[in-house]
Amino acid sequence: MQNSDTNLILIVDDTPTNLEVLSEALTDAGFDVAVATTGESAIKQIEYDPPELILLDVMMPGIDGFETCCRLKANPKTKNIPIIFMTALSDTVDKVKGLSLGAVDYITKPFQQAEALARIQVHLKLQNISAAMEKQNVRLKQEIAERANAETALQKLTQELEQRVTERTQELSQALQDLKNAQVQLIQTEKLATLGQLVAGVAHEINNPINFIHGNLDHASCYINDLLELLKLYQIQFPESTSEIVKKSKEIDLDFIRADLPKIISSMAVGTQRIQEIVQSFRNFSRHDEAEVKQVNIHDGLDSTLMMIDHRLKASTEYPPIQVVKDYGNLPPVECFAGQMNQVFMNVLSNAIDALEELMGDGHSYCTLSPMIRIQTEIVGANRIAIRIADNGPGIPKEVQKRVFDPFFTTKPAGKGTGLGMSISHQIVTEKHGGSLSCISSSGKGAEFIIEIPIQLIKLSNANWWQSQDVPTNSNSMQSQSFPHYRQDIALLNEL
Repeated sequence: MQNSDTNLILIVDDTPTNLEVLSEALTDAGFDVAVATTGESAIKQIEYDPPELILLDVMMPGIDGFETCCRLKANPKTKNIPIIFMTALSDTVDKVKGLSLGAVDYITKPFQQAEALARIQVHLKLQNISAAMEKQNVRLKQEIAERANAETALQKLTQELEQRVTERTQELSQALQDLKNAQVQLIQTEKLATLGQLVAGVAHEINNPINFIHGNLDHASCYINDLLELLKLYQIQFPESTSEIVKKSKEIDLDFIRADLPKIISSMAVGTQRIQEIVQSFRNFSRHDEAEVKQVNIHDGLDSTLMMIDHRLKASTEYPPIQVVKDYGNLPPVECFAGQMNQVFMNVLSNAIDALEELMGDGHSYCTLSPMIRIQTEIVGANRIAIRIADNGPGIPKEVQKRVFDPFFTTKPAGKGTGLGMSISHQIVTEKHGGSLSCISSSGKGAEFIIEIPIQLIKLSNANWWQSQDVPTNSNSMQSQSFPHYRQDIALLNEL
């Protein structure tokens, strides 16, 4: 017995009695059955629902069984479906003709149920075996072709082994570089997200109480002045105070309190104002609520970054103060990822401070070295601005300059630097903004980092990054254009 899920039998006969008898027998045997009463309807039905086997009557209205068989065998989609003719016992000529047209067997009328089922099952098995053999032949041909191709490939591989080893080495090197870039990007994303959340959270938590204190200081000042005026009136109206009041006035030094209390309130107002400025700098630096590209004031980002590292610029027991010279140009609002650009400013300025501290820590006298950082901004093209950050530190050797933007490269002692700051900065400027980040320096003559970014960005349709509307200059032409600025800035810093 065949599986009824995979064996549909089509009965084509114009006699209802024959259809009923055969359908009932086949259904009882577990087959799926479809019926048609003409050759034309059978052909149409087979087109959209091909059976596994066809029982075809010879004598039918319209096209007879022979013509129906010829059409089915002429169609590539149906030619392999087994056809069993149904004919009268005495129609020997019809049997021969049917077999010659491609039929696989015949059953005679009146039907013998056991014989008909046996023939159907045999031919279904033969059809399954034939299909399996055909698939096996296809697999064998594929295997032979694959083996032939493998032998050819093996011969070619033997001949080109040395070249492929070289290519593989290059691929592995590129894969390693891609992995490093992916690690840098991941670290950058996590770092900025964490920093933004931390700074924004701290700024929010500080801002609420400080606004409350700052707002109430004005009222407190008014109340204190009113109380002091009232106290003054009491002293005028009642100059002869009791001994207890005179004693207490001396104990608390009332005259000093009257003079100092307004000063205290004023200094508190100045302090809260300073805290508000710091909180605003936190917000400007983190730009936690500005993850998308928007127009910003680049100078605000630089000033906020300087505020964040202000403690490193002040004098300490080990180093003199670092002077910051701002030479800001007249820049228009710039489209950029503000928080990420602030991170670039932070990395470059922190490295400049590290370089100056290293130089001063090597024994240079304070009187011979006035540590200084110069920040210059200007428009350098129709759609580009430049931010130049120069220091009068020890400079960067040429061999280090070649690797300064490589991931995980650092000249700092272990535990003091990850080697990711400048690599991340380069990725932000070049890949995120379609700009350029370069370094011009020589040993003993300070260093200058030039950041060039477009004023307006356009997003490419076939990439996941931004690019300026004009073509960025290459490193050679950019350095030749920026070198006069470099010489001028470094010379000025050294003189100062």
